[in-house]
Amino acid sequence: MNDESIWSWETAWDVLPALLRGLVVTIEATVVGMVIASILGLLIALAMRAPTRWVRGPLRFIVDFIRMTPLLVQLVFVYLLSPPEIPALVIGFVVLGIHYATYMSEVYRAGIEAVPQGQWEAATALNLPKARTWRAIILPQAIRNTLPGLGNYAVSMFKETPFLFAISVVEMYTEAQSYGANTFSYIEPLTMVGLLFLIVSYPTSLLVRRMEIRLA
Repeated sequence: MNDESIWSWETAWDVLPALLRGLVVTIEATVVGMVIASILGLLIALAMRAPTRWVRGPLRFIVDFIRMTPLLVQLVFVYLLSPPEIPALVIGFVVLGIHYATYMSEVYRAGIEAVPQGQWEAATALNLPKARTWRAIILPQAIRNTLPGLGNYAVSMFKETPFLFAISVVEMYTEAQSYGANTFSYIEPLTMVGLLFLIVSYPTSLLVRRMEIRLA
C-alpha cells in the first residue's frame, strides 16, 4: 500500500475551502454562544444569591437539569419543538449559550465568593447603595477572577460545536462529512477538521494559561 492510498494532498487542498466556510460558522456559533452564556451565567449567579428559597429552589432545579442532560439531546429536543421559521443556527446559539451559562454561573459564584469580606464591609461602612456596591466594587473584582475559567469554557464550547450537525447546521464537521459522503474520502477532511480545531483553540488555551498565571 503506497502513501497516496492513505493520504492525498490534492484531496486535502480540495476540501479546505469548504472547511474554512464551516469554520466561520463554527466560530460564529462559539462567539454568540459565549456572549449569551457569559451574560446569562452572571444573571443566574446573582439570582442564586436571592434571599428567598422560592427563587433559588426552582432555579437550582433548572440549572441542575440542564447540566445533567447531554448537549446533543438538548439541541435536538429544542430544534424539534421550535417553529420551522426559526433558523437552526439561531437555535444552536441559544442552546449552546443556555447550556454553558449553567456552568459559567458556578464560575461567577466562585469569583463573587472570592472577593474579600473587607470589601463588603468597606462598602457598608461608606453607606454605598447596594447597586453601586455590586457595580463598582464586587463585580469588577469577581469578573477579573473568573476570566481564566470563562476562557476555558470558551474553548470547550468551540470543541463541542460539531454537535450542531444534529440540527442541520452546516459547520466545519458537517462540511467534512458531506465531502466524504460525496467523494468517499474521509481521512483528509476529518484530519483537516482536527488540525483547524487545534490551530484555533491552542492559541486560546495558551492565552487562558497566561491569564491564570498573571491572576494567580
